[in-house]
Amino acid sequence: MFDFANQAYTLLIITVVFGELFTTVIVGDRDDGYRLANLLWSVALATSYLLVVVTGPLCGAVMDYRAAKKRFLFVSYVVTVAATALLYFVAPGYVMLGLLLLVVSNYAYSMGESFIAAFLPDLGPPEDLGKISGFGWALGYVGGLCAAGFTLVVLGEATAENFERIRWVGPFAAAFFLVTAIPTFLWVKERGNPQPHAMSYRRIAWQRIATTLHELRRFRDLGIFLVSLLFSMAGVYIIIAFAFIYGAQVIGWDESVRNVMFIIVQITAAAGALGFGFLQDRIGTKFTYQLTLLLWVAAVVAIWATPEVTAFLNGAFGLGWEAQHLFLVVGCLAGLSLGSSQSASRALVGLFSPARKAAEFFGFWGLANKLAGVIGIIGLGLLQSIVGLQGSILLCAGLFVVAILICLAVDQARGQRAANDWEKRNSDALQEGGKC
Repeated sequence: MFDFANQAYTLLIITVVFGELFTTVIVGDRDDGYRLANLLWSVALATSYLLVVVTGPLCGAVMDYRAAKKRFLFVSYVVTVAATALLYFVAPGYVMLGLLLLVVSNYAYSMGESFIAAFLPDLGPPEDLGKISGFGWALGYVGGLCAAGFTLVVLGEATAENFERIRWVGPFAAAFFLVTAIPTFLWVKERGNPQPHAMSYRRIAWQRIATTLHELRRFRDLGIFLVSLLFSMAGVYIIIAFAFIYGAQVIGWDESVRNVMFIIVQITAAAGALGFGFLQDRIGTKFTYQLTLLLWVAAVVAIWATPEVTAFLNGAFGLGWEAQHLFLVVGCLAGLSLGSSQSASRALVGLFSPARKAAEFFGFWGLANKLAGVIGIIGLGLLQSIVGLQGSILLCAGLFVVAILICLAVDQARGQRAANDWEKRNSDALQEGGKC
């Protein structure tokens, strides 16, 4: 249900509505092709992700030590809701206020992503984590479809003429998240036993992080996978942050086509997360992850080539197609890649994580994710300011190819054995300590 709830923020604020509103209306400046607006958008997102990089593993270590995942998740949830609701006050020209609220809300939301993921290893046996993660991610896209579908129909398009209606997107996203996440806090159980609170949280965090870094050689496959994830998620974050901005600025789509694209992406992303979730428990999570990255490469090339392919088809066959209609076909491929790749990466970290270090390891997962966001979004923001948005989107394809090559060195079975051996060794040590 938390996956269902938090998609309202991702889709309405980062991907579909507020990103386009911020770049084209609040900042504006059509004369330079919105390059400054796109760069400011990149800087705000990258700043929030950098804050997660710094604090995520530390919070994860404290959560494991104090069995406080639910408490930390609640704080991130409240801050996300409050900062998102305040986006109502970001009017044209209020650029600094918009940047500040975007950094705060996206930081809190991103921390919550890592906190909720840390519950995954407790939700079922290892052989079912793929389908569990896939089901959660698929349900998230259903939540996004409900939230953004209502917004697009009732609030309309992100234009200066419609600003007084579309500015309610922030309060609506906040209210949706606030209400639909309640079942998580009512029914999800906190597992684990808190350790004695004999030292400060800061000292606990640094001690556990130091121990983990010392022991990381035992988790070689997790380390290699996190490097692969760094490159793949850099590409994913670029797509999430710029896909609908790309549609508005490069493809030049109509509001009706944008709405259809949104629906297509949500449905195919949910289908991809659910279908590949079941598939990965059969063919292996690592192989599934690599397969989804190949889909991403194809999707990015198709995104880049849409205007040229449309012009070629029209000239060769005498057609009257518009680029925005061909772009809808590309959206199907991107949607399948979007849900499945993120679900597979979350499941693989769950398989490589000992239960007593789940929150801490998912803190490193969050670190890799958000560091990827910093690198990818800043890289794209700078590149598009030089060559334009269409040409710079090819950066994503290169990132996905590098991620595939790095992941070849990951051995899923060896990574799972390392997690199981660590858990058994520490369980035996605790039992011996109890006898003494």
